[in-house]
Amino acid sequence: MLGVISISEALNRARQQNLDLVEISPNADPPVCRIMDYGKYKYEISRKEREARKKQQSAAMKEIKFHANVGDHDYQTKVRHIREFLADGLKVKASLYFRGRENAHREIGFEVMNRVLKDASDVGAPDMLPKLIGNSIVMVLTPRSGRSGGHGASSAAQAPTAPKPVAATAAPAPVPASPSPPVTA
Repeated sequence: MLGVISISEALNRARQQNLDLVEISPNADPPVCRIMDYGKYKYEISRKEREARKKQQSAAMKEIKFHANVGDHDYQTKVRHIREFLADGLKVKASLYFRGRENAHREIGFEVMNRVLKDASDVGAPDMLPKLIGNSIVMVLTPRSGRSGGHGASSAAQAPTAPKPVAATAAPAPVPASPSPPVTA
């Protein structure tokens, strides 16, 4: 904490220490600056972001495929898998494919998908309702409970904005002829 000093004096002190004068809060009156090694600061920030990405899991999505003429046992097995994935905090994409003459009876496919939606409604909520895309009906379910399995990023985990350097130590900045506004360093 050096107090309120002029920009030229702050730049001189930064050059004496072979460091940079970095503006921390430009909207403050007077602006707040810090004498630091800006390259080292940027490196530390990038290293922390890399570590955070390493520890963060990507939002995995599992896919379960159905057909319009799915048997009851096969249907129950697939719904059980959907329920397990949702309980583990994973998103599930349920797809129903039409083959050949099944395309003439697409309402059967929508009935199957609505049945899946109803059977998994206690553990999952529809992120995307059943939708016809080409020769298939696609639906996405997300976990209903508060337990998300650690997927996704929270708003509190966002990286802070980096301060911008006022002047680098390599090239001396021109000293203004008029008196400089005071700077807190």
